[in-house]
Amino acid sequence: MFLALKELRYSKGRFLMISLIIVLISWLVFFLAGLGNGLSDLGAATLKYADVDYAVYEEKSDFTFSKSMISESIADDLLKEDGVKAVAPFGTASASIRNAGSDKEAASKVDVLIAGIRPGSFMEPKVTSGTALKETDSLGVIADDSLKAEGFKLGDDLTISGSNEKMKIVGFTKNQTLSHQPVVFTSLDKFRDYKYAAPGSDNGIKDVVNSIMVQGKDSDPEKIAQDVENIEVGTKKEVINAVPGYAAENGTITMMLGFLIVISAIVIAVFFYILTNQKTQQFGVMKAIGGSNWFVIKSVISQVFILSVISILVGVGLTYATAAILPDSMPFNLVNSLVISYSLILLAISVVSSFFSVLKIAKIDPLTALGRVE
Repeated sequence: MFLALKELRYSKGRFLMISLIIVLISWLVFFLAGLGNGLSDLGAATLKYADVDYAVYEEKSDFTFSKSMISESIADDLLKEDGVKAVAPFGTASASIRNAGSDKEAASKVDVLIAGIRPGSFMEPKVTSGTALKETDSLGVIADDSLKAEGFKLGDDLTISGSNEKMKIVGFTKNQTLSHQPVVFTSLDKFRDYKYAAPGSDNGIKDVVNSIMVQGKDSDPEKIAQDVENIEVGTKKEVINAVPGYAAENGTITMMLGFLIVISAIVIAVFFYILTNQKTQQFGVMKAIGGSNWFVIKSVISQVFILSVISILVGVGLTYATAAILPDSMPFNLVNSLVISYSLILLAISVVSSFFSVLKIAKIDPLTALGRVE
């Protein structure tokens, strides 16, 4: 380690160039990871961050809200199943809203997803401002705080295009989007009054909802599907992947990151190999005066480790600095778990890439390296 630090201080320019490459690669990896997670949140944040283990849908609906219609009363049957701790009926409906106090002709409409929930259930998000939903307040809704950028604020009365239903914003929450739309949470009665206002649109199902979310890690989804007629039970992962467009978007970003990491490994390996080649004579001298292969290899790996840690930390800092100046409308969410996991991956790639240099060092003959001709 001492030799590695001394050489890093002595040859600053040479190592600075390699550090710059690792910094740029780290910056790109973290930025793409943040964008990918932001897009993922736009598609399914409401489900991703909900404390849900399983979800119950109408049979053959492919875990899709728009295809599923079941009775809220099924929730009582689910609570009788072994391992089920809590249930939360859930319904969604697309809508266009505007401020009721604005000029009807001039005001712009905003597309949202109305989510019907039981006030106080585990599907109700925590409010960042305002109050939670109340059973006694039929008009109150909690809205995603991205609607603030559209001019909405606490206490605003809302109208829904094509409907006589009224709503009032009583609270804001954050990071609640589904199908790339901000979510507005309301009571199940208000949701049904809007979505199934047309006679017969509920197919005669009493207290219709689209799904019932289930908490219960120890419950058996196959047994639940057998015990309750005409339903299908999906895991949280299956339900999220069934959100239209989510799997395709997530797969694309994941593939891009995968290719980037593979290319990064090759670039870093080539740079360290070239650096080792340039120091062949130096390593030969070290071996000639008694330095073992392990002593030289340990010095090289220490240099790679130190350079990589510093460069990755700089890359993380640059990513957060970039995120600070991004517009609010850009989907970017770099969570700590992503930073830690990708940092470890990049560090491992750098160290493993240095193994090619290690093989080169092990084969160095001190006499040949010093230029002696037999």
